[in-house]
Amino acid sequence: MSSPAPQDLVVTQATPEDWPVVRDWAVDEGWNPGLSDLPAFFAQDPDGFFIGRVEGVPVSAVSVVTYDADYAFLGWYLVRPDLRGHGHGLTTWKTALAHAGTRTVGLDGVVAQQDNYRRSGFEPAYRTARFVGTAPAAEIPAGVRPARAADLPALTAYDGLCCPADRPRFLAAWLTAAGHRAFVRHDGDRVTGYGVIRPGHDCLRVGPLFADTPEDARALFTALMAHAAGAQVAVDVPETSTAGVALAEEAGFTPSFETARMYTGPVRDYALERVFGVTTLELG
Repeated sequence: MSSPAPQDLVVTQATPEDWPVVRDWAVDEGWNPGLSDLPAFFAQDPDGFFIGRVEGVPVSAVSVVTYDADYAFLGWYLVRPDLRGHGHGLTTWKTALAHAGTRTVGLDGVVAQQDNYRRSGFEPAYRTARFVGTAPAAEIPAGVRPARAADLPALTAYDGLCCPADRPRFLAAWLTAAGHRAFVRHDGDRVTGYGVIRPGHDCLRVGPLFADTPEDARALFTALMAHAAGAQVAVDVPETSTAGVALAEEAGFTPSFETARMYTGPVRDYALERVFGVTTLELG
């Protein structure tokens, strides 16, 4: 029996109701998607999710989520394993990428796909390693507390310092999603960092972990571990953050796989030195 050709593929924008099958593909790939991520993802850009179907059956997917007039992020690039190698992924990719317009597009690419991404105009900026381990017992340090609804404006402003674009819609949903727990590091009334831990399919995931200094990051990481003590946890750490790598290693975490942050062009200046843990590989 011949496989369906790209001309048999119909690519459309996806709805949240379409996405569980794509999430299942991500689970099968070992990506450990968060259990409550989708509302926050779609809150940022409900038009940025695309699915390819052959005779009405989903076979491919990708997201190209816009953040502002200058920046978008590509993720969820998946093709059903039994239909790979027939052009469905590339067709879906090209259709979805048009949604970005003239924006610079970022992605976190697995090693096997990085050469393909280069051919599409993406250049590497830095590598990221996912560290996985059992959260050690800990106590929440002084100067760290759970985030409150009143913190949202300050956390949104702080988040904007650590990302290539402001993302208030995403963050409002991310901080309040089911099972997500956020902690704030503060110096009086001033935020010096924040971190989030959330349930994933295979284990808990940390992201983001943003902080002014390694000491602030350590305090937040300790609070996150206190919340998760005894559970399996994963955190995606940029290789540029030697302190972030040290935190994970000191907790007994070990690297499981690697990605590369890649961009199609320039992004605005942001404080990469404050990024001790990436928010999510799916949306940056």
